[in-house]
Amino acid sequence: MTSARDWRGLLFVAPFVLLYALILVFPLFRGLWLSLRQVDIFGAGHFVGAANYARLAHDPIFAASMKNTFVVTLMIVPVLTVLSLALALALNRATKGAAIFRGIFFSSAVLSVTIVTLIWRFVLAPDAGLVGDLWIALGWTPLPFLSDSRLVLPALAITTIWWSVGFPMLLFLAGLQQIPRDMYEAAALDRAGRWTTLWRITVPSLRRTIVLVVMLQTAAQLQMFGQSQLLTAGGPSGASRTAVLFLFETAFGQWELGYASAAAEVLFLIILAVTVAQYWATGRATPQGK
Repeated sequence: MTSARDWRGLLFVAPFVLLYALILVFPLFRGLWLSLRQVDIFGAGHFVGAANYARLAHDPIFAASMKNTFVVTLMIVPVLTVLSLALALALNRATKGAAIFRGIFFSSAVLSVTIVTLIWRFVLAPDAGLVGDLWIALGWTPLPFLSDSRLVLPALAITTIWWSVGFPMLLFLAGLQQIPRDMYEAAALDRAGRWTTLWRITVPSLRRTIVLVVMLQTAAQLQMFGQSQLLTAGGPSGASRTAVLFLFETAFGQWELGYASAAAEVLFLIILAVTVAQYWATGRATPQGK
């Protein structure tokens, strides 16, 4: 009977397992196989071993794209985490106004990357954009955010933060609503101030949520593509070319699928290593039972 029940359980999960293997596991190993071959989009190619990886190690364009990816990730993740937590703290109220503002801040998260980049292209345009008009009204010279190599990554960061703030805000709101109210009542009886309550009760109670938000956003921003492609096309002079945009240009612009697959495997390993390192570091810093 136990064996029969086990087989019935396997039958229930079999559709998910097959779909998971087809969509995620098979492409992973297929990409690894392609990364060991020199192949274009039309031919089967031939085996070259680690030649694609050796070429990546000496490719300045790939190195620059990885640097841009890490820089823009460092610009986004800390600001996005703090901003979304601040919004959650401000809107953690059972009022109609708070509900309206929650919807307003979350509304950008449901937009496609195409719409987001179109909005911010108009906002950041120096000649007719909202920021340009504001600069002119203040008597300043408009800044070319999308054509200046020093400003283009901050522009991508601002665009992404505006687009992405809604989801982590909801995660923090869910975490805040799980904190027992009697902890705050006890703090009030001890006459603890707002900052003391925040640092001694709220932040420690949200530690797991903070770790989740940081890990999710780090993995997401290391895979940034749409903003870089649609807002700046990787320019000027590659200053905003991200790693995934490099993959896209290599695979579908130069038709070097094997080389692009090798770069994708390297990026996958980097994301995996960064995520595991974050989880390990925060796990060691988390007291037992928290």
